[in-house]
Amino acid sequence: MTQFEWLTHDIDFVVDKIKKNLTLFQETVPPAASVDLVYAPEENTDWTASFWIGMLFLVKELTNDPAVDPTIEKQLASFRRRLEKDIALETHDIGFLYTLSAIADYQVNQRESSKELAVKAADRLMERYDPKTQIIQAWGDLNDEQQRGRMIIDCLMNLPLLYFASAMTGEGKYKEAAYTHAKQTQRYIVRDNFTTYHTYYFNPKTGEAIGGKTQQGFADDSCWARGQAWGIYGFTLSYNHTGDHTFLETAKKLADYFIDCLPEDKICYWDLVFHDGSGEERDTSAAAIAVCGLLELAKQLPLTDPKKDEYQAVAVAIMKTLSKGYTSVDSPQSNGLLLEGVYDKKSNKGVKECMIWGDYYYVEALVRLTTAWYSYW
Repeated sequence: MTQFEWLTHDIDFVVDKIKKNLTLFQETVPPAASVDLVYAPEENTDWTASFWIGMLFLVKELTNDPAVDPTIEKQLASFRRRLEKDIALETHDIGFLYTLSAIADYQVNQRESSKELAVKAADRLMERYDPKTQIIQAWGDLNDEQQRGRMIIDCLMNLPLLYFASAMTGEGKYKEAAYTHAKQTQRYIVRDNFTTYHTYYFNPKTGEAIGGKTQQGFADDSCWARGQAWGIYGFTLSYNHTGDHTFLETAKKLADYFIDCLPEDKICYWDLVFHDGSGEERDTSAAAIAVCGLLELAKQLPLTDPKKDEYQAVAVAIMKTLSKGYTSVDSPQSNGLLLEGVYDKKSNKGVKECMIWGDYYYVEALVRLTTAWYSYW
């Protein structure tokens, strides 16, 4: 099977599976993780709610099929209600939620109402920016001092909402907050050996840096695979939006470490401290995020950079392995796409299941490999 045939086969598979899910997820959404490989409908309240509508926009771009449009409309209405009623928005993941809903709709359908929705969401996210620590507070009640002063590497993927708001309004405050947060992430979450902490703490009263820990990785000093993947992709995106070349260099160093830790079949274990023979689980969702990050990184590097072709080749190799051995193509009972994802191994939450973000990034990677995609991020 040629590369073109392989990609065509995979696109047909994911489009068919997503369309079969249309009747199940109209105003509801798939949860973060499946149970027994099946996503049961839930309300739009989690940080992961936008990955479903994000996949619908990708299918629309792949196929131009109007079959997804009615569901997109219902989903967008749900995201408008969520912002208007301030439902479960005590989180930095407002960026995930409204990049893949409002910004995606503005880019695909050019609707001014969605641009306005994205800017309103950015205003809500800005409430979580703390000038003293120079970070966007990860989650929790801002009035509770015990929950303040914490950032996590995932937040790099929330920053494009702020960059978008500055581009649309001409107001620099959004971009400045995003850039400052990205620099703090670069300064404190990235270790000297270019591994990453999951989370980092500051004194909310003084702004003083305290130290790094993990929330979902194996140990405070290990390297959580999904966090490293967020870093590859997220620092590249901040480079795209700011032109700060140090972000690009950091993304390269994180990518090199990630690649060096890959097992023989190229699908990472849930923490990069584990290797073949460890008996630990893979995390296909981290693999899919890393593919998108590596493809974007390769796209941004100049032709003279020897890493450009390497990152592209590794991304394709990971995708081929995911396609061959980790999709639900032979699991017809599953309504997910990628098997063997891990949400939180330490709490035994979503282990060896489908992860909705893994599914989304797998589809995004297919779009990146077959089109000149401009990116919602």
